[in-house]
Amino acid sequence: MKNIVIGILAHVDAGKTTLAESLLYLSGSIRKLGRVDKKDAFLDNFELERARGITIFSKQAILKAAEKQFVLLDTPGHVDFSTEMERTLQVLDYAILVISGIDGVQAQTKTLWRLLNRYQIPVFLFINKMDLQTADQDKLLKDVKTQLSESCVVFGQPQAEDFYEQVALADEALLEDYLERGQIDNLHLREAIRARRLFPCFFGSALKLKGVETLLQGMTDYTVVPAYPPEFAAKVYKISRDEQGNRLTHLKITGGKLKVKDVLGNGVWEEKVNQIRIYSGERYETAQEVEAGMVCAVTGLTQTKPGEGLGTEQNLVLPLLEPVLTYQIVLPSGCDPRAMLPKLRQLEEEEPALQIVWDEQLQEIRVQVMGEMQCEILQKLILARFGLEVTFAAGKIVYKETITNVVEGVGHFEPAGRYAEVQLLLEPGERGSGLQFADNCSDDLLDKKWRQLILTHLQEKVHKGVLTGSAITDMKITLTAGRAHNKLSDGGDFREAVDRAVRQGLMEAESLLLEPYYAFQLELPEQMAGRALTDIERMSGTCRIAHLTEETAVLTGTAPVVELRHYQQEVQAYTGGRGRLYCSMQGYDACHNPDEVIERIGYDAEQDTANPTGSVFYEHGSSLVVPWDKVKDYMHGESVLQSRPNVPSLTAAAKTAYQGQNWLEPEEVDKILQQTYFANQGKSSQGQKRRPAAENGSKTNEIMRAEKADKAEYLLVDGYNIIFAWDELRELAADNLDAARAKLLDYLSKYQNVRKNIILVVFDAYRVPRQTEEIIDHDELRVIFTRENQTADQYIEKFARENQEKYEITVATSDSLEQMIIRGDGCTVISAAELKEEIDSTNVRVMQVYREKQVSKPNRLKDVLSETSQQQMAEFIGDQGEAEE
Repeated sequence: MKNIVIGILAHVDAGKTTLAESLLYLSGSIRKLGRVDKKDAFLDNFELERARGITIFSKQAILKAAEKQFVLLDTPGHVDFSTEMERTLQVLDYAILVISGIDGVQAQTKTLWRLLNRYQIPVFLFINKMDLQTADQDKLLKDVKTQLSESCVVFGQPQAEDFYEQVALADEALLEDYLERGQIDNLHLREAIRARRLFPCFFGSALKLKGVETLLQGMTDYTVVPAYPPEFAAKVYKISRDEQGNRLTHLKITGGKLKVKDVLGNGVWEEKVNQIRIYSGERYETAQEVEAGMVCAVTGLTQTKPGEGLGTEQNLVLPLLEPVLTYQIVLPSGCDPRAMLPKLRQLEEEEPALQIVWDEQLQEIRVQVMGEMQCEILQKLILARFGLEVTFAAGKIVYKETITNVVEGVGHFEPAGRYAEVQLLLEPGERGSGLQFADNCSDDLLDKKWRQLILTHLQEKVHKGVLTGSAITDMKITLTAGRAHNKLSDGGDFREAVDRAVRQGLMEAESLLLEPYYAFQLELPEQMAGRALTDIERMSGTCRIAHLTEETAVLTGTAPVVELRHYQQEVQAYTGGRGRLYCSMQGYDACHNPDEVIERIGYDAEQDTANPTGSVFYEHGSSLVVPWDKVKDYMHGESVLQSRPNVPSLTAAAKTAYQGQNWLEPEEVDKILQQTYFANQGKSSQGQKRRPAAENGSKTNEIMRAEKADKAEYLLVDGYNIIFAWDELRELAADNLDAARAKLLDYLSKYQNVRKNIILVVFDAYRVPRQTEEIIDHDELRVIFTRENQTADQYIEKFARENQEKYEITVATSDSLEQMIIRGDGCTVISAAELKEEIDSTNVRVMQVYREKQVSKPNRLKDVLSETSQQQMAEFIGDQGEAEE
């Protein structure tokens, strides 16, 4: 049987489980059509799911269509259970993204779209609830094309000329095929879908079984069965337990075959497969053998972990989404926490993101979760499985730390009879990149077995930062050197040295506190948009008006989780229940109030004895503890960082990448000053005497020299984002938005005349019906007003993605979501504050040049008098002198 694994994803309440139910019913896999509201849906087989009407755990079902067998994986839709959903993505061949025809594209929908892009999963879209009166297909299709991809095309219609034209516009290869043959073969459609160049859209109602059969036919016609290698390989994506408490390892076979009694392992452990189960809902059938492409659950494996690769398979990519809240689990009176901890570890096996931690100092158990609903579910799960009623103390934000400059960390561990020294290079990474590890140490310095042990320990341990004791992230740690003793060194010595090297480096580095951010979409009555904008600004968030009608405003943006997590109740209160807030995890970025957080937590890195910052040396027959700032005076190896001069900090590197060094020749300064800085000063400026810039000597030459770039430099400015980020323009915009826009263009025009780069200023179509974008020349600037319902973000993302190979592109925006996408496209990003600083500093440099060019002469009357007048004046003064005598 040809197996294809296809997952169903959606934002909450889009009708995802109902669609799964309808697909199973129409394919003949189930005889009765269940409903979520009646608590009898085939895949909602846990009591907690039926009670809440949501999917909490990913489930599997089997359906057959034509010659293909689809393994259907239903994933959680609520944001609190996103980590389980993301793990499931990594075993999918295709995905069905369900969108509510009433709500349209939501913040969580866009998060799912980014994840599908990250894992390069082909997507079918099903726009659900089209039986309701307010669902508008044309409007929804435009929304999908604008916010997700222009390559979304309606399928399910007859393959006539109009269909082919729409498909051809989505992909160049399909366009060539259509122009050449007048039609497009299904083979080419399948290839385009699999390559994510084309995204079929189906409209219907899962509850009424409308459009579902067309979707099922599309799945059959337009999917391709993957090819697999003959060697055994498997991906572990989930751990669970059945009603009898048996541990189940859920995996997808990605190569060869798996048989009962086969021995599996990862190089550290080996265990035998006792049973193979093929689940469909809560029922399963046992199998003696499964082939590649199948998803199954096996018993007998006790040491597997979600995300692990077996056989020739690599470990799965670490999830992008992670918990942002931490809670203390309060146990009932008389319950020994040490006895409870192993039981909670079972839950952590099933959901690794929980990160159950025993705090020895505080004598408490802590757990990390995505949100309050996950706490509620966890509470009921503990009661059902272990018979204990636990509660949760007030939640706290999970902070993280990173660094902004390159440092070398040195760790030395040499008590009597032991020896190890480790040198690590710590480098800042891109935001959201996590921790990366590398080995750049030669065999001459350290044996391979020690290097492998060091890398393993670096990856296994959660390393604490030095600001708040939070986990570190977004940096690359490279092993550069190390020393061992033939007889004295062992693995424990190197673990001690590694930990101390990381901590010593962090103490030297410039650390940055990070906090989690939500991406949000807020829908509310138009007259209350002003209140919402003020609230978001107060929360240190960024916000823009994505859509505006006479009745409703839709705001999108990002804000810190700590500020936004309880805002839903506030929205409900001031809108009288008419406002809706949708949030999804955006990721981590710089903390908006770091000093306050650091002071509140009160962490002292040097007093953390479990994570020492210093090293241990052996001096004069005894052990000597050396503090972190003196370690390099005692180290036995040579510093590696000293051989890498002028290593820039992250901020300096970013500024260097942005500035591009495109300075002017001195003879151009006069022209620029005349065109910009003195253009509007009236008659008083016309009489100023200024020497040509070329005459100003070597200092001017030094300031204004040209370094020609290979590629043209483009600066793309998100107009409204900058206006509302700069205090001066924001205040002006409150009274007159046109005036603020003109002021911004004036600043940028002057700046462009100095920099000689190409500046595109992009403004959203702000309540203006416009079928196509409008491009206006303003001095040397190109000003773009996007078409109706197209955002500046989308225009900029598309331009950056399509042109990053041809041009040096920098984008100016303070939208953190936009920044992440642009960086992912390989372009440079600067914030609104950095752009203001750059413009101000450019103004200062130009005015400095101007002042240096001034001819410094005393303002004397004789300089403006003719020779005759001067002679008469001299005679007059002489006569006056004689008269006084």
